[in-house]
Order: sequence, then C-alpha cells, then structure tokens
Amino acid sequence: MAIRLSQSTLPKPLGYDRSKVSPGIVHLGIGAFHRAHMAAYIDALLPREPGWGILGASLRSPDVRDALKPQDFLYTLAIADAEGVRTRIIGSILGVLDGGTERDALLAAMADPATRIVSLTVTEKGYCHDPATGLLKPDHPDIVHDLAHPEAPRSAPGLIVRALELRRAAGVAPFTVLSCDNLPANGRTTARIVQGFAALRSAALAEHIAQNVDFPSSMVDRIVPATTDADRALVVDMIGREDAWPVMTEPFTQWVIEDRFRHGRPDLQSVGAQLVEQVEPFELMKLRMLNGSHSTLAYLGYLSGYQYVSETIGDPEFLKLIRGLMTDEAIPTLSIAPDELLIYRDRLLERFANPRLKHRTYQIAMDGSQKLPQRLLGTIRDRLARGLPVVRLALGVAAWMRYATGTDEAGQRIEVQDPLAARLRAIGETAAGSAERVVAGMLAVREVFGDDLPEHAALKAQLVSHLDLLLRNGAQATVRQVVASTR
Repeated sequence: MAIRLSQSTLPKPLGYDRSKVSPGIVHLGIGAFHRAHMAAYIDALLPREPGWGILGASLRSPDVRDALKPQDFLYTLAIADAEGVRTRIIGSILGVLDGGTERDALLAAMADPATRIVSLTVTEKGYCHDPATGLLKPDHPDIVHDLAHPEAPRSAPGLIVRALELRRAAGVAPFTVLSCDNLPANGRTTARIVQGFAALRSAALAEHIAQNVDFPSSMVDRIVPATTDADRALVVDMIGREDAWPVMTEPFTQWVIEDRFRHGRPDLQSVGAQLVEQVEPFELMKLRMLNGSHSTLAYLGYLSGYQYVSETIGDPEFLKLIRGLMTDEAIPTLSIAPDELLIYRDRLLERFANPRLKHRTYQIAMDGSQKLPQRLLGTIRDRLARGLPVVRLALGVAAWMRYATGTDEAGQRIEVQDPLAARLRAIGETAAGSAERVVAGMLAVREVFGDDLPEHAALKAQLVSHLDLLLRNGAQATVRQVVASTR
C-alpha cells in the first residue's frame, strides 16, 4: 500500500515554500470544481504572491475536510485527455473548516482583516433564492434559521452578512464577494441576495453592504466529473502516493472576472484569468452553449442508457442535435462575434467527446429545477421574444420533464436528485402517462418557469409534442426524429 500524500511525503517540490503562504481568501463550498479551477489558478500564483492562500469551508458536509486533513490539505489534480493523464499537486488550500461544527472559526476567518476575498461555489441551490426571479426566498428553511439566529448562520448569505457585520463593528474594511457559480450575472445576483438578507436584519447594515462591498461577476469553465475509486487508483500509480480525494479534470480552463476589487486582489491575469469590464457576454456564451448543451445531453443521454457524456456525444444523432442547438438556436442570441462563437462551439464538442473524462450524465442531471432557468429557459425566452423557433431547446426541457417524473424507459425508478424531486414525481404520477398533463403540471412550477412561459401556447405545444414522442418512442428515436425535422 502506498504511503499517504502529505507535506512530508511530497513526490516532488511544489515550486514555492508553503510555510510562507498565508490565507487571503475564504472559499465557501470547497467541492471538486473549486479544487480543479480557482484553487489551481491561485496555486500557480503563490510563488509570486504568497499572501493569497485559501481557507476553505464546507457548508453541508465535513467529508472534504476529513479526507484532506491527514494529507495537510494537499491533493492531486489529474488532467486527462485523449493523449493521456498528467498530474499536479495543489497546495493553495491551507485548511478546510466544517461550517456545521466550526462555524465560529469560519466567521472569525471571514472577519479577519487578512481576508480580502470571500468566494463561493455552493451550487445554485446554495443561494437560497428563487431561480426564476433571482430573489432571496425569505421562507427558505436556512434563511428562516439565520434570521432567528443571526450570530449562528448556516447559509451562505447568512454567513456573508454576519461576517460583514463583524468587520463593520471592528472597523475593518469589507471583503469582496466573488461568486464562481453558474448563475446569470452571478455578482449582481449574489449582491441582490446578500443585500436582501441584510435588509431583513437591518436597513443600516443593508445600506452599508450596498455602498461598500464589491460583488464582481465571473464566468468559470472547466469540466470536473465526480472522482471514482478508479481515479484514486490511477493517481496512486502515477504519483506513488495515496490521495483520498484527487480531482479529475480536462486541460481546458477559463475564468473571466469583472475587475471590481477595491480592497485588493491577486494578479490573476498573470496565471491566465481574464479581467474585463463586463462579464455578461462571456457568461451567456457559456451558460447557453456549454451548460445548456450539457443539460440536454444529460437528460436525453441518461434516458437513452448512456452513462457518460462522451458516449452520448459519440452517437452521431446526438452530435447533430447538439451542434444544431448551439449553432442555430444559442449562437443567434449572443453578442460575441459569430466566428469566435463557432470556434468555441467546436472546442466544446471536442471537450464533450474527451474519452478520459468520465462525466456521468446522472451527475449533470442533478438539481435540474435550479439549473434549467439559466441553462435553457433564458435562451428560450430570448428566441420566443423574437418569434424564433425553439425546437432543440424545447427538446432539452421536455427531456428534463421526462426524467423528473422519476421513471426511466424500462419502468425503473430514477433516484432524482433535486430540491423539488418529490413534487415533480407527484406531477408525473398524477399525469398517468399523458404528455399534455405532465407538461401542464411542470409548467405550473413557477419557481422554474416563472409566470410568462406557462402562458406561451406555442412553447407548450412544442413541449407536449416532444414529450409525447419521448414517452411513446424513447429518447434515441426522438432525437433521430427531431434531427431529421431540423435539417
């Protein structure tokens, strides 16, 4: 058995003296994506700027802390493509706190003057908001708790507001709040949620945050599948050390950030990030082309029996569908130069087909009720407003509806992972196999579809047509038929 990865057993030097690294960032939501993305950028920066180490926090589970603590919070980043796998040890994370049992220590770290950025990857549902409106949900259980116990918050908005309150009381300048989640205008959305929570606590506190805290928007992009035991075994073979939680990823990585950090930031451009005035064009490009395609592939692929994205896009009919979705339906809604978007499309198709990136359709399918508004419905709204067809986009939505009913094409139960899973399953059961009733029930879920889309007769008819095909003929046959109809 290989020895455990740790500071004393490093297979080769990191390239900087880790004892001289100090935390300047507290990151909420220390999952695999953060460790493949932001933590890797910061790691590359530490030889020149050692004051920007990361203290991570898990808000739902201590699993990451417990896995990484015995190895001094070091871990392996394994970068895989068709040519092979290369590894890199990441040392930018200096510690991980469990928000459930170490809340006071987490708040103290966030209130520390050395902390100049608090960043987040807590997924869409971690914002305790209504995805259809982008507003805080005051009746969310975590928000109700945090309003009743402001000194002991458990939500991301509650933690941020409490830490900013502590800094204000101590005369310490506020930190910058940097969202790295797939939310539309994620900086402005985060500001609206945080300020909305603060306003429920104190008008003066809300005004302080509005006037003094920066919330730059950012766009992040890197495909990061869940780590498997096979991945762990591969890493042992490659580095000669046991790593409890390595992270697998692809070579491609992108980080576009609005340059609004009045209290300081690291030199992120020097490690490949793009600092821009407005991130929205890049964000929409990614949400509508990558994320929208990913979700469409996930639901249709899972229903077709494909376990991985690479298998799904390897089906020529699915490839035609996704190429058409991006080219004919997503790209016309975007403001970036068409030539650049076509290059981005081709790069995405290559990334989806990466055979070494075992990205499960089931993993991408999780939390669809939170993801759909950003990934597919925004594009649909734009096209409907222009009187343009939404044939392929609507197929992605219909596939989600089919998946969310909780029964696959063989009649077996799907363990749908979604905050609204029970409600969505009940809609499917009540509909008793009627596509029209399923669509009507799903469209009535206003948290997903808002008040406008259920009133759009043409969209409803398109969804019913697609879902009827999915229920009668299955996903593969439906994809073939839609592709044939859109040539």
